Amino acid sequence: MRKLFTIVLLAFLAVEASAQNDPNMGIIPAPVSVKKNSGTFKLDKTVVLISNDPKNSRMADLLNAFVTTKGGFALREVKAETANEKAIILSSEGADQLPAEGYKINITDKKITIIGKEAGLFYAVQSMMQLMPEKQDNEIQIPAAEINDYPRFKYRGMHLDVSRHFFPVALVKKYIDVMSQYKLNNFHWHLTDDQGWRIEIKKYPKLTSVGGSRNGTIIGHHPGVGTDNKEYKGFYTQNEVKEVLAYAAARFINVVPEIELPGHASAAIAAYPELSCFPERDTFVDAKTPWSGSRKGKQVQQQFGVFDDVFVPNDNTFKFLENVLDEVIALFPSKYIHIGGDECPKEYWKQSEFCQKLIKKLNLKDEHGLQSYFIQRIEKHVNKRGRSVIGWDEILEGGLAPNATVMSWRGTEGGIAAAKQSHDVIMTPNGGGLYFDHKQSNSPDEPTNIGGFAPYTSSYAYDPMPKELNADQQKYVIGVQANLWTEYIQTPTKVEYMIIPRVFSLAEIAWSQPARKDLKNFSEDRLPLHLARLDKTETNYWVPTPLGLNEKVLNGESFNLELKAPVAGSKIYYTLDLTRPSINGNLYTNGVKVIVPKGEKRTLKTVVITPSGKQSVVTETILNNGAAVDVKAK
Repeated sequence: MRKLFTIVLLAFLAVEASAQNDPNMGIIPAPVSVKKNSGTFKLDKTVVLISNDPKNSRMADLLNAFVTTKGGFALREVKAETANEKAIILSSEGADQLPAEGYKINITDKKITIIGKEAGLFYAVQSMMQLMPEKQDNEIQIPAAEINDYPRFKYRGMHLDVSRHFFPVALVKKYIDVMSQYKLNNFHWHLTDDQGWRIEIKKYPKLTSVGGSRNGTIIGHHPGVGTDNKEYKGFYTQNEVKEVLAYAAARFINVVPEIELPGHASAAIAAYPELSCFPERDTFVDAKTPWSGSRKGKQVQQQFGVFDDVFVPNDNTFKFLENVLDEVIALFPSKYIHIGGDECPKEYWKQSEFCQKLIKKLNLKDEHGLQSYFIQRIEKHVNKRGRSVIGWDEILEGGLAPNATVMSWRGTEGGIAAAKQSHDVIMTPNGGGLYFDHKQSNSPDEPTNIGGFAPYTSSYAYDPMPKELNADQQKYVIGVQANLWTEYIQTPTKVEYMIIPRVFSLAEIAWSQPARKDLKNFSEDRLPLHLARLDKTETNYWVPTPLGLNEKVLNGESFNLELKAPVAGSKIYYTLDLTRPSINGNLYTNGVKVIVPKGEKRTLKTVVITPSGKQSVVTETILNNGAAVDVKAK
């Protein structure tokens, strides 16, 4: 037992030492520049905390609370420094000369000076907290350094779909916490879709009483094998929305609400059937009475996918949507209002006599033109309220609304086209490793998911700036976003599992300069330390597999495998006898040596177990010496 504790302690200290040697000082996302100097600042209870500007008092409290937790002592807060007194100084002096959201940290053996204002100072404190090593002998020794930092993109976003599965306010706040700690600044809150309407609209209460319910949630991997046939419902009151918005604003995060239109609208249509473009309704397309009957029940019961029903583009529908958006705009201070615009089926519009007459009346080319008319009419209303619309890249079809920002999700082509038309673009392609509902490995151990393959290395490798754009066009690419669709994600713990550690990769490609990206440094030096810290909290995450196993098949006769733990303090167990590895297997300590006879093969199976007991998926690596091998991706 003593030997085991020694192994764990040495592993943790090794990672701590690695972080101290790390050119980024353990910070995620990597700063613009880090210059290490000689000397060390010894943080102990004699250090004072200085903050003269009342606007910075919240940042001082945040840093002091962290020091109290980390070091076991609180810093005495004073207004000015005195001779021979070690100090941490928070200041906004000179911050006006820094880029937007930028900051500077200067660490000497005598004092730490942290410069920034508002979001910049907040991010500086986040970096300061990240670079602090563990306490030793009642002090925290911080290497001397100069850090200069600012973001590459002004829009750094994370999306959360609460329509398919509803999540409590506590989870939303935790989501925002993770974002803010890693310098992401836009929370895209996907509030409505075919499967559920999740925000209270006082003028239309049935949006939540009817549209907020469905019968059952899906069972099994995509496309599923049925549903559990249980009623599923939930929505946020306007007071809860205000609570989330205040929480996000305190962490310098803008919340972008999404109200889907003209498709993905079945939840709203289930509540108010007169909004439907179902062809059978053409004889009373402007009727105000709710449509009763079996079809309404069908709307509530359907689970996932894209429904054929869409909003009918008449005055009644536009008045409904304007009223909804007015309540949303009154709640959300965001410059941006997301109106969806994606995956809008056109079949009902094609079959609708009303829609076909409208296309001719407006001299539109086709149903794509009708969608463009729909989006542009909504945009005019939003613009009158002093806001701007964001839509998925389908809003390009039929002509882009004049002031719209495009989220490019079907690859990068939509974003490239929009930038060439001088429209702002947010890159979020489903092939760039930015769809966090995709699986993180090909192991059968992965929980139920929609499929796809998006390990954190894929999102880390993605560059949001398309090479097809020239310098003038590139200025329209304002940022990058990752998306979490929740058809197959029912619980808060699974939300955490799906976003971590991929959110760390997102943070780095959104904030850090391309020249500062280094996957080896990220995976081996910084990520293990951040995950080890999370492992001590009640936060779930995907545990990476052992570092050093990059191939599914290794050929040769003699193998000397050197592995590294992907989480500080974690242990690697392995087997070579075809059994599943566990704590009953072999504990990896200092290399695995295997000799394989000619014409044979061996299967190395590994699993990582963290100090809190979390486990990675099981990996399988074939050590082959001339045998026939048929290996599926693991």
